[in-house]
Amino acid sequence: MKKILIIGARGMLGSDLCFVFKKDKPICWDKNDLDITHQKEVERKIKKLNPEIVINAAAYTNVERAEKEFALAKKINAEAVKNLAEVCAEIGAIFVHYSTDYVFDGKKKNGYKENDIPKNPVNRYGLSKLLGEKKILDLKSKIPNFKFYLIRTSWLFGSKTEPHQHKNFVETILKLAKEKKHLKVVNDQFGKPTYTFDLAKATRKLVDKKMPLGIYHLANESITTWYKFAKEIVRLAGLKAKVLPCKTSEYKTLAKRPKYSILVNTKFTPLRSWKNALKDYFFSI
Repeated sequence: MKKILIIGARGMLGSDLCFVFKKDKPICWDKNDLDITHQKEVERKIKKLNPEIVINAAAYTNVERAEKEFALAKKINAEAVKNLAEVCAEIGAIFVHYSTDYVFDGKKKNGYKENDIPKNPVNRYGLSKLLGEKKILDLKSKIPNFKFYLIRTSWLFGSKTEPHQHKNFVETILKLAKEKKHLKVVNDQFGKPTYTFDLAKATRKLVDKKMPLGIYHLANESITTWYKFAKEIVRLAGLKAKVLPCKTSEYKTLAKRPKYSILVNTKFTPLRSWKNALKDYFFSI
């Protein structure tokens, strides 16, 4: 049995990872157990534990607030990633880290493959995650035997082990649809919604089958828009609110969003459709 450390264990993805890996009896740490931004604490605690695999599900994920809190976003999404990667390289552990579709500029209509080079993220959250990716790749260039899986994913929704703890698009739409008769949702941003439970299972498969190290794009299949995603949420919930399409230009936000943030998976068994995953999410509520 492998010794596995999961970081960010109480988050939306982290809680599903702890469940999916439970037969391995993983050590599940959250921010109260380890401050990943504190380099010496990371080194001391992880060296003492000496895991074979470190899965990092901790992240700064507030896209809007990152525009004003870029220093904090960078500290968590880049500098802390460097701390974790370096200690993994030192002890010979496999480092599993999650990144985002937002590292790309969103100009490619057909989406982005694993070997596409991210550039010019349109918001500061995406930039902070891209800086984290660079920390991993820079370390690999210096330490060739450093082992990692860098998993990009998109539009996450998931775990409700602690009710109302995890904010995601599904829960936001459900709340609004109960309060309003009409909802306007953008219909000109394209991507793939991803169920954290499916992402956790795919991560387990990646590790168990000892698949080639490197970058993977893992998202539930079929491309949609936020509007079509919202319509399906309201339909499955049996709510009467009417979902109306609008343009990004009509919906003012602090952070810009990429128009096409489609992740193309060319290296891994395709995940099921987001619609089927969404149905299962509703059954878990």
